[in-house]
Amino acid sequence: MIAIAGLHARIGTFELEVDDLCVPAGRYGVLLGPSGAGKSLLLKAVAGLLRPDCGRIFLAGEDATALPPERRSLGLVFQEASLFPHLTVRANLAYGLVARRLGAAECARRIDSLADRMGLGPILDRPTPALSGGEAQKVALARALATEPRVLLLDEPLSQVDQDARADLVELLRALQRERGLTCLHVTHSRDEALALADHCAIMFRGKVLQQGSLDSLRARPLCPLVARFLALPPAAHPPLPTGCSEACLSGHGACPGGQT
Repeated sequence: MIAIAGLHARIGTFELEVDDLCVPAGRYGVLLGPSGAGKSLLLKAVAGLLRPDCGRIFLAGEDATALPPERRSLGLVFQEASLFPHLTVRANLAYGLVARRLGAAECARRIDSLADRMGLGPILDRPTPALSGGEAQKVALARALATEPRVLLLDEPLSQVDQDARADLVELLRALQRERGLTCLHVTHSRDEALALADHCAIMFRGKVLQQGSLDSLRARPLCPLVARFLALPPAAHPPLPTGCSEACLSGHGACPGGQT
């Protein structure tokens, strides 16, 4: 489970205010919203890379608010693979395991198991600069999973790979999440990714979570026009504008008297 309560953080002039977010244990959660909504900042707070001004973060039932990143049992996959260019694929996969002082036999077992499951066997001894974008991101995912985390965090992991590689990675992510019973939180601005992956979806805009739940529930009953527009629902499915709210709110300009942004 990932649970956030009363979180607030100010970064420059931007305010992150998340009163409530909960991804049930063993579910694939997606943070969906436009660029600049604060999705990556919220992910960094969950990872322990950003200290909020107030609020609490729970991971797998444990209050992780004050824990450093290395004690949160997290796997992290970023927009760029960020592999070590001077190491082979095998050495990249082993990096986190060696840092945790696992024995050589256990390191080899985990690497071989992941390589077999993810089709990485033929490139294990290849230098990472020779990898394609899709291969590099697959290695980054395997490296995150090698430490057997309780929670997997993904920040726009598919945005820099081509269409074919993206389709393969979506299928692989969904399969691995189910096989391992992982709780995932995946940041994206892509409705297609959310539709393909999400068990639980939270719509973010201007630092706030506007609505969360299953995609079916969001599409059936959007709470505000922003949610409806971002889910590309037909105009007939849009709820009415809140009292005092104008079209300027929906374009992201100005304050929203109706409280929707």
